[in-house]
Parts: sequence; C-alpha cells; structure tokens
Amino acid sequence: MDQEKDKLPALPSLRYPRAALVLLSLAQLLIALDATIVFVALDSMGQHLQLPAHHLQWVISGYSVAFGGCLLLGGRCADLLGQRRMYIAAMALFGLASLAGGFATDAWLLIAARAAQGVGAALLFPATLAMINILYRPGAERNRALAVWSTASAGGLAAGALLGGVLTQLLGWKWVLWVLVPIAWPCAVAALRYLPAMPCVPRHQRRFDVAGCISVTLGSGLLVTALVQGPQWGWLDGRTLALMLLAALALTAFFVIEKQVGAPLVPLVMLKVRSLRHAMLLTLLFMSCYGVQYYFLGLYFQQVLGWSPLQAGLAFVLPTIACAVGIRCAEHGLARHSARFVLMGGWAAGLAGLVWTAAVLPLAGNYWWLVPGFIVMSIGQGASWTGMWVLVGEGIAPQQQGVASGVAATAQQVGAALGLAVLVMVAAVPVAQVQATGSASAQALQQANALGLQNAEWGTALIALVALLVCALMGRRPLVQELKPQLG
Repeated sequence: MDQEKDKLPALPSLRYPRAALVLLSLAQLLIALDATIVFVALDSMGQHLQLPAHHLQWVISGYSVAFGGCLLLGGRCADLLGQRRMYIAAMALFGLASLAGGFATDAWLLIAARAAQGVGAALLFPATLAMINILYRPGAERNRALAVWSTASAGGLAAGALLGGVLTQLLGWKWVLWVLVPIAWPCAVAALRYLPAMPCVPRHQRRFDVAGCISVTLGSGLLVTALVQGPQWGWLDGRTLALMLLAALALTAFFVIEKQVGAPLVPLVMLKVRSLRHAMLLTLLFMSCYGVQYYFLGLYFQQVLGWSPLQAGLAFVLPTIACAVGIRCAEHGLARHSARFVLMGGWAAGLAGLVWTAAVLPLAGNYWWLVPGFIVMSIGQGASWTGMWVLVGEGIAPQQQGVASGVAATAQQVGAALGLAVLVMVAAVPVAQVQATGSASAQALQQANALGLQNAEWGTALIALVALLVCALMGRRPLVQELKPQLG
C-alpha cells in the first residue's frame, strides 16, 4: 500500500483561495438557482408552447431525473479525470443547455434542454464539493469554505423564486433559462486561471466501471421517475409498479457488479464509514423536509392568500436571510463542537420552527404570523445543511471525495422526490374528501386546500423529528474511519 500511495499525485496548492471559493460557490448558486427559477415560469411556458399539464410537469421532472440519475457518474468522473476538468465541462454543458432551452419551440426540446441541465448539474456538484474537501484544510478553513458554499446555495434558492417572477413578468419565460448562461460560461473560463489543476488517475491506470455506471444511472433515474410520477399516475398503477420493479432490478444488479469488478464505480467499503452513512440518511431527510418547503409554501401564498408569483418570491427573502444566519452559526459551532452537536442544534431549531409554521398556517391571513416559524426553521435549516456536508467528507480519501459527494447527493435527490411524493398525497386528502361530497363550494375547496397544506407541513415536522433522533443516536464515538485510496 505504501507503494500505491507513492503513485498517487500530490495534492495541488491553492494560489487563489478566495477566487477559487467564489467559483466553487457560484457553481452551487447556479444549481440552486436552476432548481427554483422555473417554478413561477411554468404557466407561461405551458401557454406559449401549448403544453398540457402532464407534459408541463416534465419541465421540472426531466431535470430532477437526469440530476438524480447521473450523480454517481459525475462523482466517479471527477475522481478519475480531475475535478477542475469536470467543473469546466459541466459549466460549459450547463450554459449550452440553458441557451438551447430558451430557444425551444417544442415541448420535447424544452424538456430535453432541462434534462441536459440536470446532467450538467450532476457532473458539477460532486466536483465542486470534492474540491472544497480537498483544497481547504480540515477545521476552521474548510468549515469557512463550506459555510460560504452553503450560503450561496441558500441565496440561489431564494433568488430563483424571486428572479423567476421578475424575469417572467418583465421579459418572458425564456429569460429564466438565458440568465444562467452569463454565469456558467464565464465561470468555466475563469476556472482555468483560478482553480488549480486537480490530480487525476493516469490514463493507463483508469478503469471505468461501465456496467456499474449504466446500472446505477438507470436504477436511480427510474426510481426518481417513479417517485415523481407516482402521485399523478397512482401508486398502484401498472406504470408506477413497473418503474419501481425495474429500478429495484437495476440497483440490485449494480450492487452485484460492484462486488465483482476490480475498479468499482462506488467502492462498497466506502459505506463502512459511519459518518458517510449518517450523512446519506440526513441528506435524504433534509430534502424530504426542507426541500419541499418552496413547493408547499409557494402554493399557500398563491392559492390560499392569492398572491402574485412576484409576491410569493419576495416572501422567501426573509427565510433566506435567516438561513444564512444559521450557516454562520454552524461555522462558529463547528470550531468548538462536533458536527453531531451542530446537527442536533440545527434539527432541534428546525423542528421548533416547522411546528410553529404548521400550527398557524391556516390562520396566517397575515404573513407576519408565519415570520417567527420561518426564522427559527431557516436558522435550523442553515445549520443542518452545513453540518451534514461536513460529515460527507470525513474519513474519505481525497481520491474518493467525488464519489462520496455523489453518493450523498444521490440520497439527497431521492429524498427530495420521495418527500414531495408522499406529502403531495397527504395534502390532497382533504381536497379529495370535499370533492367527494359532489357539492363543494369554492370557499370549501379553498379551506380544504389550506388544511391539506397544513397537514403537509405537519409531515415535514415529523421528518425533522426523525432526523433529530438520528443525530441523537449517532453517539459520541468518533465517526471517522479513514479509507485507503483506490487508484482504479
């Protein structure tokens, strides 16, 4: 093993730490921005392209499926080919897809462009997080970098909702895609100067697990598709069950392949690192809980309170500021305490805020009723987000940081799809009960809709409680078990 370590290329020095952090943070801002910027433009897209509702959903789902399905591929490519190289390629692809999407004249072109954006994001995310864990020293330096990166993510989510409303209202829906181009392409060019050339496996030693790549990409994509389409098709519909079965078969084949190949896409020994296992579970719960807030609260603001898309976007500005405060608190907390301590505090605050929000939601004819819950919830969200990504990088060798990031991010995407699928069903129950009477008034339907959204919020509070229990059961023993790097 000593000889193997000698073959590994030396880690690069960081000549421009601040400029590099800006570029890495802009990547996360771009991914977060794209996740929310199209929501308020969907209606305009549907009218302009004459998209029926079941096709319109795939403007969102096409991105989610491609993103969730290709994350492990992105992580492995980053480790084999070099993180900077993948950063540049992913930014270039993201910009090209965004440009093409704005020029789309047919539904399939728009959906294909959104899927290409998802592939670009899947290549970009693991490379970005891996560079943070490789280039910045563990401790205060890395915690600071993760805090800035996390703040960019929170800002992107809120800016997407707000910017999407402004652009759609003033310039048209095409600009919610075109606005991403002047971010992506300049970042790709700047990376050549400000990001160091990252070590990669020599060409003659690269062994790419094609079978594992195909099986896990297919399995992850089918699973996310089934979770996304399940509420619309029905969970017992033949199409949903078929997708679930095919996903299970593909993922089973993936684990069989990984046990047999010499250079697996995901070394299964990596799953023996307790910190990574906990991080995977927490990222899944995080997105099931916090990742659905923009969806349900956006519906509440527009369908119950009757706000415009721009007003709904502005409502998320205050929670974003509070989230940034939570990220800052996590940075200071990590300097003095363990990630477990910070995570427990974050999830406890998030749970308290979610309970408040759920309790007052139907009564909140005035936005200010929701503010206390939003502030506490968002502070907890920021602290939890930073803490869980600290866990992802612990105990993982630099040459496997890309795959570790991809594994955790895949769990994150599955959590987002799963949480939304389950909670959409929960929210739909009161409306279905009122509609079953056959004589529901508009007021009764609105009240049922508000009650359904409240039930969904109670569901997110329950998920936060589960996450808090997970953090409590992590124990005080060290979670780190350093893995030896694998060249293949």
